[in-house]
Amino acid sequence: MSIIFRLDRMMADRKIALNELAKRIDLTDANLSILKTGKARAIRVATLDAICRELNCQPGDLLEYTPDQNTSEK
Repeated sequence: MSIIFRLDRMMADRKIALNELAKRIDLTDANLSILKTGKARAIRVATLDAICRELNCQPGDLLEYTPDQNTSEK
């Protein structure tokens, strides 16, 4: 996948634990862990909004685009 979710880096920068952030944004630890490890295939805008609110960041701080190496340029 070309989109990388950098939640782990942002949480480390803000010194917040997964269970604390999950509690603040009303998400289960398991679902937040899926986001943190990059295994999620989608994220709701409301969840992204809540994460940005609690971590005081912009969506671009959490998302990074890297082109697939297997995809040829058009």
